[in-house]
Amino acid sequence: MDALLNIAGGFVWQTTDDAEPAWDRMHALNVTTALNASRAALPYLKASDEGRIVNVGSAAALKPGAGMGAYGAAKTGVHALTQALAEELKATSVTVNAVLPSIIDTPANRKDMPDADPAQWVAPADLAAVILFLASPESRAMTGALVPVTGRV
Repeated sequence: MDALLNIAGGFVWQTTDDAEPAWDRMHALNVTTALNASRAALPYLKASDEGRIVNVGSAAALKPGAGMGAYGAAKTGVHALTQALAEELKATSVTVNAVLPSIIDTPANRKDMPDADPAQWVAPADLAAVILFLASPESRAMTGALVPVTGRV
């Protein structure tokens, strides 16, 4: 195994006073999945000449707006996990980085935001290209980086 791409996650727009808060669910979907997958993959990545972990954080977590508290806190947790794990693994050949996309142009986002301009969003292929670079040997000099991938927003 040469690379782990932690792309699982979730989003919910919810104000803090919602009757059924999503904080635990957002943490489990975004942070716990990345942690557990990383822990499972580490023995194999350490055995590789240049193991890579690439996490998906969020540009929105840098300054979450109204209704983004649970999601922003969870993605900030992914950012912290990325940087802490990168520090822990500096003595190995494993690097850990994260991409921080803004809105990704997906069918679900188009449905949820019909009045927005998706031309300003991140194309999935463009996000994939950055992830693949971070998973490649060419990124060996990077670890602990939080890489914004924000399209034209």
